[in-house]
Formats: sequence, C-alpha cells, structure tokens
Amino acid sequence: MERAVLDRLERQVNEQVKTRFPADAVRQVIVLGYGDDPVIEPGELMVRVVIEAADGPGDDEQSLEAFTGAHRAAMREFRQQLEEQIPEVRRIEFVTQHAGGQAKPSRMMMRIGSPAERDRAAGELTPVMARLGPVDLETLDALIAAGIAANRADAVRWALARIRERPAFAQLRERVREIEELKAQF
Repeated sequence: MERAVLDRLERQVNEQVKTRFPADAVRQVIVLGYGDDPVIEPGELMVRVVIEAADGPGDDEQSLEAFTGAHRAAMREFRQQLEEQIPEVRRIEFVTQHAGGQAKPSRMMMRIGSPAERDRAAGELTPVMARLGPVDLETLDALIAAGIAANRADAVRWALARIRERPAFAQLRERVREIEELKAQF
C-alpha cells in the first residue's frame, strides 16, 4: 500500500483514538503495511498504539496491564470501529515505550477478523504455530500475491495438500505404519 494512503489512514485512526482514549493515554499511533513488520501479510494492515511506560524495571508490563484495565471497553470499541471502517486492518498492537525508548517494550496483540472468518477458523482446524524465516515467509507471501491463498495459514494448507497428492507421500505413510507396527512388537 502506498505511503500516502497509509498516512491518510493513520490520520483517520488517530482521530478515532482521540475520541476513544484520554489525551495522555496514547503517545503515538502508527499504521503499518506489508513489509513493515513480519506479522503483516500481503494486503493487510496493522495499527500500532504506543503507550508511555513508567520508568523502572518491569514497569513496561505493569504499564500495559494498567492501560488495558483502565481502557478495556474503549479498546473493544476501537477494534469494532476499525473492523467496520478499515477492513484491511487485521491486528491492533498495543506497545509500551519509555521516553528514551531504551527498554524492551511489552506488547499485546488484538486480532481483527470477520465473524465468518472466526467461525471458519474455529471449525475442525487445529491451530499450529511455526517460526518461519524470511525465505519461507517470502514463499507464503508469493502464494498470497499470486491469488493461490488468501493468507499465510491458507498458503500452508495449500502446500500440505500438494504434498499429500504426491505418490511418494503415500509410500511414506505406508512406511510410517510399518515402523509403528515394528515398534509395537517390542
């Protein structure tokens, strides 16, 4: 997405934040697109809401907990408003930052998706977490860009389906069964 479009969306999101949260609660709002952060998939956006952390060891997590406790309802409303008005936003990240920006921040991520997507994901699918390097992410993102998959999870499912179609996979499964039978004999 072009930077000019992201800047316009950032102004729009900043206005929404100003109406939902007290002026001193949020330090900065940034709209990020594909390539700005590894968790952002092609065609998606993420909103990063930066809150001020108290100064001191361990204060990042306490600051984030205090913010979420005080503004839970506003956070839900903000999420719903983004889902309705900017459907490309798939995540909201609340992150702490010290005035000097020195310490490692605490983060909390809120996923955004349509009820149909959440229902589909909650069906018979099992969530699996995998750590992928840049080359693997590039591969998945190419499948998305080519229209083969809608998102990274779909791209992984597509790739696994292609593996299952190979004759060698049927042979591999048969060998695994044989190994399991041999193990059972011990």
